[in-house]
Amino acid sequence: MLRGTGHGGGDARRRALEHRRSARRRLPGWIWWLLGIFLLVGFMLFVLHHNQKEQFRPPVVDNGSEIEEIPHEKVNFTEELLSSTSLARQLADQMTLAKAYVILAKEHGNLQLAWELSSQIRNCQRLLSEGAVSGRAITQDEAHPIISRLARLIYKAQDAHYDISTTIVTLKSHALALEERAKAAIVQSAEFGQLAAESFPKTLHCLTVKLTEEWLRNQKHRSRSEEQRNSTRLVDNNLYHFCIFSDNVLATSVVVNSTVSNANHPQQLVFHVVTDRIHFGAMSTWFLINDFKGCTVEVRCIDEFSWLNASSSPLVRQLSEAETQGYYYSAGSKNPEREIKFHNPKFVSLLNHLRFYIPQILPNLEKVVFLDDDVVVQKDLTQLFSIELHGNVIGAVETCLESFHRYHKYLNFSHPTISSKIDPHTCGWAFGMNIFDLIAWRKANATSLYHYWQEQNSDLLLWRTGTLPAGLLTFYGLMEPLDRRWHVLGLGYDVDIDDRLIESAAVVHYNGNMKPWLKLAIRRYKYIWERYVNISHPYVRECMLH
Repeated sequence: MLRGTGHGGGDARRRALEHRRSARRRLPGWIWWLLGIFLLVGFMLFVLHHNQKEQFRPPVVDNGSEIEEIPHEKVNFTEELLSSTSLARQLADQMTLAKAYVILAKEHGNLQLAWELSSQIRNCQRLLSEGAVSGRAITQDEAHPIISRLARLIYKAQDAHYDISTTIVTLKSHALALEERAKAAIVQSAEFGQLAAESFPKTLHCLTVKLTEEWLRNQKHRSRSEEQRNSTRLVDNNLYHFCIFSDNVLATSVVVNSTVSNANHPQQLVFHVVTDRIHFGAMSTWFLINDFKGCTVEVRCIDEFSWLNASSSPLVRQLSEAETQGYYYSAGSKNPEREIKFHNPKFVSLLNHLRFYIPQILPNLEKVVFLDDDVVVQKDLTQLFSIELHGNVIGAVETCLESFHRYHKYLNFSHPTISSKIDPHTCGWAFGMNIFDLIAWRKANATSLYHYWQEQNSDLLLWRTGTLPAGLLTFYGLMEPLDRRWHVLGLGYDVDIDDRLIESAAVVHYNGNMKPWLKLAIRRYKYIWERYVNISHPYVRECMLH
């Protein structure tokens, strides 16, 4: 009984033990099943996230390894345009041709075609611009649509008889028409500029009239003028003598005023002014009623020089001839083939040529400085008188630079009279501020040389006109070069002169048409001249010069 009970209890314990073992074997399966699901989901999320990172990751360069993602290479867009096989060159060529057809289409009234061509030209320009900025070659996909559309439009234009020959003829006629218009505009501009340069401004005429009225009204002025003629200062070689030949009262006043204002001893300066009969009273009155720091100013009339006549001066004789008068003073008889500026009567005026008669005008003097009426003096000029001229007659600043402004620029070397006696490569020089040794002048008989060359040029074949060519021949081999800072030229035509050069100059010269007293003067340089104008004088204010 006790054994049975014990055996039955043992079976129960075995069944309980097997049940626990069976339960222990089933529990790990569920756990692994759940873990597998979690692992699978996690792996899918990881793969998805990794692919997204790879899609947006920039190319990474590893030292010693190849570049994972190679960017496009930069190209030379200029070489692309020059290459006959590139799409950029094809686009550029088609665009150029299309522009020509735009003009033709507009001329024939086909505005629709012109608009379509212009639209494609803009697209072509935009694509070329993008290629140039990005530095990449234009691709076939980008270029093909534009090339195709342009090709169709160009074919359409050609089909409308806008062929290449028509294009060439039309463009050539356009070019010729524009060239003719440009030439006409240049000639017209030269004529207007020359008229403005030759004209006498109303304000200057007003001043001349008022001064002439005072000269005629006031006997004291005429008496004082006669008294000055007898001054010993006029022939004193211990003083510094200057000569000016002009009919412009205000311009002459600026020359005198600027010279004495910059002189260390203005009382030692003597000015010999020669003018014409019309302006003699006004010129005399101006220098009588104004003081110029104690200097002496003598005013003479050209009519006083009885020796200056047709028998002694070839120029006077030539001026009396009808042909010469017609050339310079009759507008209807001008030869259109000649340059407008060479018809200026000033070039053959006796006042302008008096520079070749200085020893006759001032027979008692040994040295004199000649000044044009369009200069402004900025330094003391008395030092000029101590410059050694080495036996030469004239001291002047040379103007040649390489091949420019040499003798061949001014003279006709195809004429045997010139070519047999003169070196064409001789350096030119400038009139306007010159020191003359009158002793050497008389010794060389330079005035006779001037007469000789004027006679040779009676037919205007050696040079056209003006005093400089005559001066270059007269003083050939008799000129002493001066430092360039003594005389700076170009303020009457050149707008780009260095300010430092102007400041260092002893004399600045307004040679050219843009004189400082004219409205067409170069504003940048006008102040230099204006500061020596006596604006406080009642006549100047009344004539509204300023």
